[in-house]
Amino acid sequence: MNINITRELYDHHDDVESRYETPEGLNEDTVRNISKYKNEPEWMLNKRLEALKIFNEMKMPNFGPSLEKLDLNKITYFNIPNADADSDSWEKVPENIKRTFEKLGIPEAERLSLAGVGAQYDSQVVYHNIREDLKKKGVIFEDMDVAVQKYPDLVKKYFMNQCIKPNLHKFAALHGAVWSGGTFLFIPKGVKIDMPLQAYFRMNAKKSGQFEHTLIIVDEGAQVSYIEGCSSPVYNASSIHAGGVEIFVHKNARMRYSSVENWSRNTFNLNTKRAIVEENGIIEWISGNMGSGLTMLYPTSFLVGKNARANHISIAYAGHDQNQDTGSKVYHLAENTSSTIKSKSISKDGGITSYRGLVKIKKGAINSKCAVSCDALMFDNKSQSNTYPSIDVQESNADIVHEATVGKISEEQIFYLQSRGLSQEQAVQMIVSGFIEPLIKELPLEYAVEMNRLIELEMEGSLG
Repeated sequence: MNINITRELYDHHDDVESRYETPEGLNEDTVRNISKYKNEPEWMLNKRLEALKIFNEMKMPNFGPSLEKLDLNKITYFNIPNADADSDSWEKVPENIKRTFEKLGIPEAERLSLAGVGAQYDSQVVYHNIREDLKKKGVIFEDMDVAVQKYPDLVKKYFMNQCIKPNLHKFAALHGAVWSGGTFLFIPKGVKIDMPLQAYFRMNAKKSGQFEHTLIIVDEGAQVSYIEGCSSPVYNASSIHAGGVEIFVHKNARMRYSSVENWSRNTFNLNTKRAIVEENGIIEWISGNMGSGLTMLYPTSFLVGKNARANHISIAYAGHDQNQDTGSKVYHLAENTSSTIKSKSISKDGGITSYRGLVKIKKGAINSKCAVSCDALMFDNKSQSNTYPSIDVQESNADIVHEATVGKISEEQIFYLQSRGLSQEQAVQMIVSGFIEPLIKELPLEYAVEMNRLIELEMEGSLG
């Protein structure tokens, strides 16, 4: 397979007219107008208004990279493109929007290897489809806005009241107030899907925010793999992405959530992702963070049932003017729970990568096990790599291991590979490819090829 990826593929922007947008800034009128435009039930409006109240009361995060350059008063929080919502026909999507998604491989990827796909443009899902045989099995794969209307009892049971609560932090509250679009996925009891489902989120408008909400419920004994891709064009004004991902893995169920986030460098990526895992359930997080000027993202697993398991694999890349503050959090709240965390980072040209993690083993969670591994690769003396692990073990009968390494590509390594016939650039790429291989092999083939190509693009000219 040969996929040609250029930076223009992600960094271009489209001249797409807005059908409706709210004025810059956030207040009660903004929230009410979003809810009114969507014709939401009163209970959802009330959740939004309560989240807005919490947002106004909470302070900005007091840890991690500085957010002083993010002016929340200059953001457009809701922007609807001039396109029909949630079309199940690709032909109905406007040509200029369609071209963007076709450049990104949608819906070609759907035809090749996906069970279903959704595509969101700014604040609205413009395309959503799923295989007919899965519909007949009771699988629900919908735009989140549609799910509020069609499955209110199910949404009300799970939406932002167990996994992500608005008082978690300021940007969770912001998300609760202005969320729009996203994915609702329900896998019925015992249904196992052999092909992944995918959603792609594209933020196009200038000085905008995207706040999609992903709610995934994997019922008892079910199994599914879900992939999210994200990108945005380059502007000289700041944008914000503050999505929310809530995953519920019920007894004996298995969920794999993969994401490749490639926001432009004018974007503040302040995403919140959390999962609750019941008895014998398994959650797998596969994460690649390539873009954005600043990212704060820490996927979190709550292992609430016996023998529940969490696997976190992530890679972060930071180049010039990039600060990637990422990590994982795992709460062991029941006996015989286990988790592994593998974090990889690459920094060059003054980029900053940080692993910020938390492992907590509650009293009574006997025989719990956790292994944490953080590996960093640096290209120069200007770049930074930091590790901020937090480990809280309240149970004596538990096993936890943490290791961290920082390495630099050496002239000796490059010389050795060049002596075997490789060019200098090929030698560097081979070293980097070997470093990120544990993540790449966990991704579906198309995404693995794309991730490798993205790394190659970022490495171009890395040796001066």
